[in-house]
Amino acid sequence: MTVIRLSRDYTCVQGAPVIHSVNTDIFALRYFAKCMACGFCNDQCCSYGVDIDAGNAKRIAALGEDFASRVRYPRSDWFTDEVTEDPEFPSGRYVRTQSKNGKCVFHSGTRGCVIHAYALEKGIDYHTLKPLVSTLFPATFDYGVLAASNEVHDRSLICSGEGQSIYQGTRDELAYYFGEDFTRELDELAQNALAA
Repeated sequence: MTVIRLSRDYTCVQGAPVIHSVNTDIFALRYFAKCMACGFCNDQCCSYGVDIDAGNAKRIAALGEDFASRVRYPRSDWFTDEVTEDPEFPSGRYVRTQSKNGKCVFHSGTRGCVIHAYALEKGIDYHTLKPLVSTLFPATFDYGVLAASNEVHDRSLICSGEGQSIYQGTRDELAYYFGEDFTRELDELAQNALAA
């Protein structure tokens, strides 16, 4: 696939990351984008912990007992202790959510994410609580380049291969984080990629 430099840099509404290029793999690679309608994956993508901005982790940790009572593990098990410095995260550093018994600690135990469900129930914008990396998955960013996650390339993501393109499936989230000008430019690139 090809990496294309965008017409300008696009800064995430949260302050980071800044996207300056796109790998055209997001227009070609496909996956089953209707996550909660999936009946075959057993939430495979929730099998591991995920990188989460340190500020975001702090907001989650500060939620009251109403939230904590929904998580199957004590607060001490929610995040790793290791902090990684990374300018592509809004606070400039991240931790990871932990994985227990083969699932992220914030997995509901049946289907989906406790953080996402809690935010929807309470009328909170889930973007303020849920990890950016999770919300954009299977799109990702690395050194300013928007691309498909490794799990799509190596086909370890069980739902990869059929369905919407990664761009189509994540377009609304990309518009939220990086703005309508960003998605307009990507729409044009996607059309050109399909025409080629």
